[in-house]
Amino acid sequence: MTLIGMLDSPFVRRVAIAMDLCGLQFERLDWSVGRDFARIREFSPLGRVPALVLDGGEVLVESSAILDYIDERVGTQQALMPAQGAERRDALGVIALAVGAAEKGREQIYENAFRPAEKRHEPWIERCRSQMHGALGELDRRCALRGDSPWLVAARMTHADIAVAVITTFLADSPVVALDTGAYPALRAFVARCEALPAFRATHVPWFAPQA
Repeated sequence: MTLIGMLDSPFVRRVAIAMDLCGLQFERLDWSVGRDFARIREFSPLGRVPALVLDGGEVLVESSAILDYIDERVGTQQALMPAQGAERRDALGVIALAVGAAEKGREQIYENAFRPAEKRHEPWIERCRSQMHGALGELDRRCALRGDSPWLVAARMTHADIAVAVITTFLADSPVVALDTGAYPALRAFVARCEALPAFRATHVPWFAPQA
């Protein structure tokens, strides 16, 4: 299998970590949605990453679809998403908050990277910022509620834990968003535990500013 995308994207990174934790072998093409847009579109019509090219040539796009495939491939005993019930709903809720925070952070980054300074709309940026912090505040609350439990939903790591860790790191690493994780102490401690694990350390790369 071949994973397309750079690891500075939290969506690419969450897939790479999940595949590593599930013991799946893959190659990775370190393609940028700016520099390599035309090549990416040969596999992903939207020109977005991640894209996963399966051994038979089938292509899966978007991290949620790829992660669903990974869970199906490894089976319920290894799958990183609870199969049903309250734990599954909790995991999906946590992922939705984390992905929402990432998207609102990305809006801020793109506004800075691609729009001339005189055309940036500060009320829109502030709205995105407030939405991002709303999601992060709720994630911090959920981290605090888990107390001594190392994971956010179940007794073992799930896709929810991976999403929260990589997205918080992405927002903190970005010089545009410049997230101060000290404002969210429980979330900060949780992310630090995750980022110390080998699969996370192996995929953490320096910030790369988006380019057209």
